[in-house]
Parts: sequence; C-alpha cells; structure tokens
Amino acid sequence: MIRQSVQLFATCIVETLTPDIGLAAAEVLERLGVTVVVPGGLTCCGQPAFNGGFWDDARAMARHTLDVLGQSDAPVVVPSGSCADMIQRHYPELFAADPVYGPRAEALAGRVYEFSEFLVDRLGQTDVQASFPARLTYHASCHTLRGKGVTHQPVDLLSRVRDARLVELPGATECCGFGGLFAVKMGDISGAMLSRKLDNIEQTGADAVVGCDPSCLLHMAGGLHRRGSHVRTLHIAQVLRGIDPKGPESKPGEGSPPSPDPGDER
Repeated sequence: MIRQSVQLFATCIVETLTPDIGLAAAEVLERLGVTVVVPGGLTCCGQPAFNGGFWDDARAMARHTLDVLGQSDAPVVVPSGSCADMIQRHYPELFAADPVYGPRAEALAGRVYEFSEFLVDRLGQTDVQASFPARLTYHASCHTLRGKGVTHQPVDLLSRVRDARLVELPGATECCGFGGLFAVKMGDISGAMLSRKLDNIEQTGADAVVGCDPSCLLHMAGGLHRRGSHVRTLHIAQVLRGIDPKGPESKPGEGSPPSPDPGDER
C-alpha cells in the first residue's frame, strides 16, 4: 500500500461545473493509499486571464495560488492538463523577474502533476483495479499532450481497465476546437473543429469518449448533446473509479454537463 500525501487542486471548472471529477480523482488516489488534502482558499489558477493577455490579473491569481499551495511541500495533483500546464510552465514565466515569487513558482512547478501522470510516473501504477464495462475511446487534449507532455500514461491506464474495450480515435491528437477564449473569439473555426472531432468519435462506436481535461470534455459534451448523440464524455478519473455506465452519474450524453460555448456546429 502506497503511503503518501498530496494536495488536490480540483480547479475552478471542476468545483463549479463537474465536481464528480474531483471526487473521482480523490477516490482513486485514496484507494491507492494516498492521503488527499484539498487546501482551502484555492480559486482559479489564472489561465483564462493569462491566455487573454491580462498578465497582471493572472499574476494576482497566481500569487494567491502559490501562497496556498506553498503551505505544504506535498506534490500537487491536478485533474486538468491545461491547469497543470499553466502552473508548471507559465507561473515561472509570469514571475521570471520577481525575486520573491520567481523561486516559489519554480519550486512549485517541480511538483505539479496532471492526474494520470501522477498515477503512472510518480506512483508507478498502471492498473488501479478498476472495472468499467463499456467501449471507450480516448481524446488527447492539447495542453495535456503538448504542454505537459503526457502521452502514453492515460492509454496505459485505460488499457488495463477490466471489462472495458479501448478503441483508437481517428485524429486523437487533433484539437477539439475549445482552446478557452479561442472558442469565443473564433466560434466558426471552433465549431468546425468540434464537428470533425465529433464525427471521429461517433465513427468509433464508443459508448464514451474519455479525456484528461474537463474543459475539453465540456466542449465535446455540448456538441454531442446538440447532436442528440448517445456518446458520453467522461474524465479518466471517473473511469478509473469504476462508475457503472448505466448509473445515474453517467446518463447518455451527460457524462459532463452540456457546454455553453458559442461554437454550435456550423
């Protein structure tokens, strides 16, 4: 049994829109013997402001996050590749000239992990004794794949889930079209990218598309909902927890709430 403590940074999207993802991540970690602490006072990591060019606002949120997570030297586990990437790569960039927060940002960057990355690379776990009787396909979100460099870890975990059949997604590494503010500013392009992604998902015949980034899952869930598709969106933590596919937490088309994004399929 693994004995280790971690800080779980659930992220603002998980806390406000998809809290079950945070609960699932905590349950999987605890099942592996990890003590999970959720620090009080965490808010947004500052990524939307950073991406929008409002770096002063992003710094204010980043300072707060550093203050909260800096109260412990335990690893920080984030069930979102994009938020983990923000903390690891862009906090040091934001505070490069800051003699106080610069070193703190660098120190935190060295102990921030995306959820699946932590399970495989830090804990050495690829089989978490989960069962999920469904046909699954995996979408590799941009920040998780290209920012954090998380490549094989989610597939390693999903391929060892009992009773699940993992099928390859055509164009699995192509963007779903979300990109945060991109979906708002360039809705037509975002909608076209989403449409292609959903076509590929439905082509697999999967019961659910699995991802590591709640924001992308929300975006795809919105498109699937508008199509009237039976395909659900699920975070990898929900699969590894072993949710009953026919249970109340995973109704057809409602693995994540429909996204309010403006990128209707065009």
